[in-house]
Amino acid sequence: MQKVFIMGGAQTDFERNWTKEGKGLLALLKESVSDGLAAAGLTFDDIKELNKVNKVGCFVGNFIGELYAEQGHLGALVTMVDKALYGVPTARYEAACASSSAAIDAAFSKIALGEYEVAVVIGWELMKTVDSKTGGDFLGHAAFYEEEGKGISFPFPKLFGKLADELIAKYSLDENVFMDSLAKISAKNYSNAKKNPLAQTRKWFMDYEQARHRGTPTNQLVGGRLAVSDCSQVTDGAAVVVLASEGYLAKRGLKNNPYIKGWGHRVAPMPFQDKMQDSLSSPYVLPWTRQAIEDAYRRSGLTVQDIDVFETHDCFTSSEYAAISAFGITVPGEEYKAIQDGIITFEGSKPVNPSGGLIGCGHPVGASGARMLLDLYKQVSGAAGAYQVHNVRNAMMLNIGGSATTNYSYIVGR
Repeated sequence: MQKVFIMGGAQTDFERNWTKEGKGLLALLKESVSDGLAAAGLTFDDIKELNKVNKVGCFVGNFIGELYAEQGHLGALVTMVDKALYGVPTARYEAACASSSAAIDAAFSKIALGEYEVAVVIGWELMKTVDSKTGGDFLGHAAFYEEEGKGISFPFPKLFGKLADELIAKYSLDENVFMDSLAKISAKNYSNAKKNPLAQTRKWFMDYEQARHRGTPTNQLVGGRLAVSDCSQVTDGAAVVVLASEGYLAKRGLKNNPYIKGWGHRVAPMPFQDKMQDSLSSPYVLPWTRQAIEDAYRRSGLTVQDIDVFETHDCFTSSEYAAISAFGITVPGEEYKAIQDGIITFEGSKPVNPSGGLIGCGHPVGASGARMLLDLYKQVSGAAGAYQVHNVRNAMMLNIGGSATTNYSYIVGR
């Protein structure tokens, strides 16, 4: 298989509310695709030339545009961005919050097998088109809707509140230490977001003291033990990443671009309780999440010691907590040690979510996987600006869909 390189890409400003701007999904797509191609050093004429020899494709990640934007057939919709995309093979990929990681997977495969020279991955979601309760119901379709979403207000805070319960029970954790650790995760990600000029919460306030005082007017409980500070954001936005073959980079005179060194994709049982039953014989509370990460390590030939920065799916602080051992930063049950000792802070030895993550940067559901991969590219390239971690050789991401049902992991390095 050929190596698959990253040429570049772009992210929209996740602070924006496109509905309030009077703009819809076509405006979002036109802006993000144009900016993504330009950041990768490509033009629509380049796409047109590649299409003449059937060496380019577009891969769209979106969770539930049929509800939020009342539009299906989302792959074909990309043709409305520019006439250069007429005839380009394009399709939509859906895996809940891991939708654009599924699109990355398909794009990666086409280049690795030598079918395409360039693949444009577009992840997007417009979520501020409806009120929060309606949006919560829409998101419930990423769970087993009939039992876990239908008629339940804000089902996902409740599901990840249950994950917090399971973590405490499985490892016999001190509840105060555990909840304090979740508060530190929240405060870290909000703090990191202030360094990111495209982060949704860069102007917001959330510090450790506010995060640890749950059930107050400024930090209301939303699901079991979890409060507002423990939740990712409702976000409008898109991220575009351009992948390419080594041969195409050579044609463009490019050298030393980061490439995808390893990947993992595993799917757990969909109902949350089935996941927990399945994990009883494992040291990990989310064994299939761990397996996806192990697969990425195996395919890359790397270990956790080789990874300098991590982007993970902190849809809730409990999911980032579980990811710490899944990455191998600690053994299962001792995740709190990495948090309390500052290992995962921006200045720590294993920084997690320097971008701010989903809590700080934002979580336009279908865009998050592509946004994470773009941030890995930025970190390895030294192009992350104010949130650049020093001397990054290899970077790793974990993107999950549903209640850690679909699990994707990618490693990017030079």
